[in-house]
Amino acid sequence: MRSWLALVFLLNCTASFAQFPSKPVKLIVGYAAGSSTDIVGRVMAERLSAYWKQGVVVETRAGAAGNLAADAVAKAPADGYTLLFAQNGLAISAAALPNLPFHAETDLVPLAPATATPHILIVAPDAPYKNMQGLIAQAKAEPGKLAYASSGVGNSDHLCGELFNAMAGIQAVHVPYKGGGPASVDVVAGRIAYYFAGMPVGLGLYKAGRVKALAVTSRERFPGAPEVPTVAEQGLPDYEASLWQGFFAPASLPAELGAKIASDIQAVLALPETRQKLAAAHVALWFDTQASFRRAFLADVAKWRALVKNTGLKLE
Repeated sequence: MRSWLALVFLLNCTASFAQFPSKPVKLIVGYAAGSSTDIVGRVMAERLSAYWKQGVVVETRAGAAGNLAADAVAKAPADGYTLLFAQNGLAISAAALPNLPFHAETDLVPLAPATATPHILIVAPDAPYKNMQGLIAQAKAEPGKLAYASSGVGNSDHLCGELFNAMAGIQAVHVPYKGGGPASVDVVAGRIAYYFAGMPVGLGLYKAGRVKALAVTSRERFPGAPEVPTVAEQGLPDYEASLWQGFFAPASLPAELGAKIASDIQAVLALPETRQKLAAAHVALWFDTQASFRRAFLADVAKWRALVKNTGLKLE
């Protein structure tokens, strides 16, 4: 009798998951309006709304490198109606901030990736250095005098800068901003020496001639700017980093529902309308399974944990 009741329960759950969503879904984004993650998150919300025929409402909870948003989702009901749209900052926080009110590796479950795009190293259009090696040479000539920007302490662009400084053997002053938009304004004006900007912010400035682009952080050159060399090919062969973005849910989300949402996200990514909108945002799509995305997330945590340990970096 018990096994029969369990089967009936499972069939009912499967049927209810097939109807998901039956009401609007909240997508919490932990980064300021105009940031790379906000831009992509809103595109995904719009396309998922059309696919599900239910509203997907973006709620911005900017601050603390995305951890305010992540904490809210970790403590939300695990029914699929509250999702997190996160980026590398979540892995960085898991690696570097042991005293957070949530544990990213156990309190959240990765559902599906959306994008994985390199950062682009930008400087003012009248900066004295013509390439990345020139920037490194000036930083070595004036240790501690150059400043580099980030969209906030512990964000992906911050750690890209820290990784670059460590591997290049330079000292520079970190200046965190409240978002990629404000950070790029001071780079354009020449008040900040360099910034590893997200592509939605940095590539547009470069194409408009408002900044110089010295490098991209991927292993291969970025198709949207093939003339810009990689960091690796300019003397730091082991350097590689990307700004990934993806969906998470509370860890106790039923596995069947998580698989359904993950599948729907991947289906939406494959639609021509989604591809067109994300191409316009200068990002590269990342198609992968839920299990593979989880492995990639945990590997990213391990990567940044090693950097924190080796450099003694403090984010608190």
